[in-house]
Amino acid sequence: MLSIKPYLQEVQYKREEVTSSDKYPFNIPFLQQLEKIEFHPDVTFIVGENGAGKSTLIEAIAVGLGFSKEGGTKNFNLETADTTSQLYNYLKFIRGFKKPNDYYFLRAESFYNVATYMDEVGYLRDYGGKSLHEQSHGESFFSVIKHKLRGKGLYILDEPEAALSPNRQLAAVTAIHQLVQNDSQFIIATHSPIIMAYPNAKILLLNKAGIQEVAFEETEHFQTYDSFFKNYKGMIHHLISPE
Repeated sequence: MLSIKPYLQEVQYKREEVTSSDKYPFNIPFLQQLEKIEFHPDVTFIVGENGAGKSTLIEAIAVGLGFSKEGGTKNFNLETADTTSQLYNYLKFIRGFKKPNDYYFLRAESFYNVATYMDEVGYLRDYGGKSLHEQSHGESFFSVIKHKLRGKGLYILDEPEAALSPNRQLAAVTAIHQLVQNDSQFIIATHSPIIMAYPNAKILLLNKAGIQEVAFEETEHFQTYDSFFKNYKGMIHHLISPE
């Protein structure tokens, strides 16, 4: 049976159209080596250190696909501040033969604005029927993943773990898997080793060398947490002891 995924096969960087690589966002190191990004049909993780350009890339992909700069569905348009980079204008999108039935862009840093708008217009049915501001930050995030995402969709998530407890992150993995089984594709920027442990996903590391695919155990996130929990007392002692 022919798979209907991926909905988004790859993005290509139109480097020849960039007039200067000295200014943001074109001076971000990974862009100096970027040619294209190929996405997994199910889940692609974008990882890297703070400042590596994960959110800039995720934003450019989302905006280039027609999402609001602050997140939400493709029918939602909210802009409380004009801080979006122009990177999306320099990406070429290669789509699959099938269009998704559902879309959502979850952006941690601007989700408060989305929640406020949803409260103002009273459109809460697809968020569990309860005001997002009457839920905790973590509960409102999880309401999106659990209730708003319907399946057969293309979902772009920027740091979904930002408000989620470890247990909720585990529950998010279950919800993501159920949506993947229902013909959904995810592109996720994350720091969470719990979420990025999702099996058979593609993990793309952004750094000065460009973008490279890595195994879960090769990520700094896994190695740091693994080292910490194996010897947390010794590591904490080293961190706080005077030299």
